[in-house]
Amino acid sequence: MLTQDKMRIKLDKINCDLTRLNQTYQSVVVEGSFGLMTPMAEGKSFADWITQRKMPVVLVVGIKDGCVNHALLTVKVIQQLGVPLLGWIANRINPLLSHYAEIVDLLVEHIDAPLLGKIPYLHKPEEQELGHYLTNIDRLMYMQTEFIK
Repeated sequence: MLTQDKMRIKLDKINCDLTRLNQTYQSVVVEGSFGLMTPMAEGKSFADWITQRKMPVVLVVGIKDGCVNHALLTVKVIQQLGVPLLGWIANRINPLLSHYAEIVDLLVEHIDAPLLGKIPYLHKPEEQELGHYLTNIDRLMYMQTEFIK
């Protein structure tokens, strides 16, 4: 697999760097922005990698038409992998979606993990602090402690 700048992903380096970060910090967040089943290297997906590393998951759901099916399938794969699902975040990516609340309510009903927060639609979110949108952070910290033991 190639990165966006056409460099090969080196799993040995990523594993080494992650081990070093885990020794330095209480918690390390790894973003899987391309998706759970995305290939990382020959014969190994992101799902394989997090399973091998025993990494808990926080699922970020881009709220849009079609996201319910995608989110529920992703949750099913996470459960099949046997990795903990710490919770999920609703990320509003379309400000014009008229049935946003209904989609979030449906996901709350069907995802067996806590909703950790809702990120509203933001222009240039990469330039903003988003942590304050996580309204169930105490639950996340508790669950992380329980799963990591």
